[in-house]
Amino acid sequence: MRYNIAMVSDFFYPNMGGVESHLYQLSQRLIQREHKVIIITHSYGNRTGIRYLTNGLKVYYVPHMVIYSEATLPTIYGFFPIFRNIVKRERIDIVHGHQAFSSLCHEAILHSRTMGMKACFTDHSLFGFADASSILTNKLLKFTLSDIDHVICVSHTSKENTVLRAALNPQMVSVIPNAVVASQFKPDPGAQDPNFITIVVASRLVYRKGMDLLVAAIPRICQMHPKVKFIIGGDGPKRIDLEQMREKYLLHDRVELVGTLMQHEVRNGHIFLNTSLTEAFCIGIVEAACCGLLVVSTKVGGVPEVLPKRMIIFAKPEEDDLINAVGRAIEMIRLKEVIPIKFHDEIKEMYSWVNVAERTEKVYDAIWKMRIPPLMERLRRYYGCGLWAGKIFCILIAIDYLIWRFLEWLFPEQNIEIAPAFPYQKYNKMCQMADKDDDDD
Repeated sequence: MRYNIAMVSDFFYPNMGGVESHLYQLSQRLIQREHKVIIITHSYGNRTGIRYLTNGLKVYYVPHMVIYSEATLPTIYGFFPIFRNIVKRERIDIVHGHQAFSSLCHEAILHSRTMGMKACFTDHSLFGFADASSILTNKLLKFTLSDIDHVICVSHTSKENTVLRAALNPQMVSVIPNAVVASQFKPDPGAQDPNFITIVVASRLVYRKGMDLLVAAIPRICQMHPKVKFIIGGDGPKRIDLEQMREKYLLHDRVELVGTLMQHEVRNGHIFLNTSLTEAFCIGIVEAACCGLLVVSTKVGGVPEVLPKRMIIFAKPEEDDLINAVGRAIEMIRLKEVIPIKFHDEIKEMYSWVNVAERTEKVYDAIWKMRIPPLMERLRRYYGCGLWAGKIFCILIAIDYLIWRFLEWLFPEQNIEIAPAFPYQKYNKMCQMADKDDDDD
């Protein structure tokens, strides 16, 4: 069966990251499998309204206030009118939310269930249980997932974490990993600097990604290995710490901060370094291994599930152990024990977005057969979320239901213009003809 699917998240292009890449690649593969897919996200600067990407992927950039790190301000009901208009225009069958940090995701799932639609959620991160931020996020997640058809996690560690945080039945949680487009990450040994061993770091420059650990380790690594240099890609609040470290130890010629890191610049390296303190999957190490780089990573979260042991060296999230692991990796590069093209061929067989799309489609098939719970059943589920929280959640759901009924009266569904479907088959045929003409020339 073919579905009309709305992917909803605060995190999408032009912002860069694993969630953004996952959304785009999964959407493209689902379109190729003849589903209709749209993406709903918040506006980025002047990028508002509707934009079209490859294969007619329609993106709605909704005007919304961003409060921190591209996450929007939670409004609970403020997003409902425009969300209802979009899903009615596009005849959406399934709403698929991504990332627990995303307010748009939580609100879209809440409103879609009120409107009697199917909904599922993909969790891309790990959370703790002790600090105030995690407690609040976990309670919000429990609220959202109390009425959800299915949950997808990107690793088995992430599944265990999500089941505990949201008090879910493990049978309604599936594990579908991220993947990589192997053709975009081909090794190029000729691009590597023959005079230096290059260590590449590519991530958001934030505390959770272990930037404090990296700042402490780089000067010691440079002192111990004179023929090593670093290329650091990404941006974030910890960039200033890296710049101060480079100034203090006079490492301008050996530590390069490049901001956004292009794929060809990753291929320039020999070693990929990941210092994350918590990680559900880390698609970056898969892309690096596909480029033929030896990976050194902290042994946290779902990272041990991602690559075979011959491709990765693990370290504890401690300065000394990380430096020792990098030292072992440098020795392997010097002894030419790493064969980039072999890494690439293995990753190409292990990870495929086509496989991810097929498995996600099976989740859609399963939830499509589920019955839609009536309002009283939904209220019963929310009531079990806590002594006081349960009552508050029931009030929020009741108000959401009344707002939906008011919108149905104020803006009747029959008055909403239906958006024409993108002619993907015709577009695909024209692209094939153009490629054939180029080959003939």
